[in-house]
Amino acid sequence: MISGRPSILRATLLIVISACCFGSLTTVTSLAMKTGMPLVNIIFWRFSIAAALLAALSWKARKQHAFGQAAWRLMAAGGIAQALISYLSFRALDYLPVGALAFLFYTFPAWVAIISAARGREALTKPRFFALTIAMSGIAIMVEAPSVQALSTIGVLMALGTALLYALYLPMIHDAQRSLPALLASFYLVLGIAITFLVVSLLTGGVQLPETPQLWSYLLLLSIVGTVFAFGTLMAGLHVLGPVRTSIISTVEPFFTAILGAAILEQALTLAVVAGGALIAAAVIILEQSSVREEPAGA
Repeated sequence: MISGRPSILRATLLIVISACCFGSLTTVTSLAMKTGMPLVNIIFWRFSIAAALLAALSWKARKQHAFGQAAWRLMAAGGIAQALISYLSFRALDYLPVGALAFLFYTFPAWVAIISAARGREALTKPRFFALTIAMSGIAIMVEAPSVQALSTIGVLMALGTALLYALYLPMIHDAQRSLPALLASFYLVLGIAITFLVVSLLTGGVQLPETPQLWSYLLLLSIVGTVFAFGTLMAGLHVLGPVRTSIISTVEPFFTAILGAAILEQALTLAVVAGGALIAAAVIILEQSSVREEPAGA
C-alpha cells in the first residue's frame, strides 16, 4: 500500500524521536541527582511541570473532547502501571548491573509481539519477526548479553516483570488513546503519573523545592524533552503503528542513551554499542519498508 508511505514514515520518525527523548532521561536524571535532590522529588517535578505544559498545549482539545472513560483509563495507566514500572526498574538496580537490567527490560518488544499475536490483535509477520530478532540481537551485543548464572534471581524476576508490565502497558495506552489527540492523551497519562509521585513524595519526606538555576534547567529538560516531547511523539506514532512496531522501533533508546552518556558524562563508547546500534537501525529500516505494504494499525 504505497499511499501509506508518508504516514508510516512520519510515524516511524516520531517513535525514533520519542525513543531518543526517553533515552535522555538517564543522563539528565543523573546530573539532577548530583545536585542533592532525592530521586522521587525529581520524578515528581518532571511530571508536574510536564503536566502543566501539556495542559496549556491541549486546552483546545480538552474543550472538544469531554473528560470521560478514555481520560480515566489513561490517568490510571500512568498513575499505576508507569509508577510500578519506575519502581521495579529502580529496585532491580539493587540486584543487577545496569547492562543486565537493560538487556532484560528490552525483551519487552518480544513480549508485546507474543501477547498481540496471542490476542489476535497484530500478526507477527515475517518482516516483523526478522526485525524483532535483529533488534534483540543489537540489544544483546550492546550490553554484552550477561550470563544468567551470575545474576540475582530476584533481580532477574523484577527486570522481566518490568518488561512484561511494559508490554501490557503499551497496548493499554494504545487502546485508551484511540479517540483522543496525541497531546491530550499525553496530558492525561502524565497527570496520572504526577499525582502518584506527589503522593509518594509526601509519604517519603515531602516535596523539596528546586533551589538552584542549574537544577531548574535539568528539571525543565526532563519535563520538556524527556516527557512532553517523548510522550507526545510516542502517542502520535503509536496511534499509526500499533504496539508491536512501536516497541521494536523503541529499541533505539539504549543506543541513544549510550551516545549521550559518552558525549556528556564522558562514558566509554565501545565497538559493541556501535555494532548493536547498527543492528537496531537496520531493524527500524526493515519495519518501515515492510510497513508501507500493510494497513496502518491505527487506521
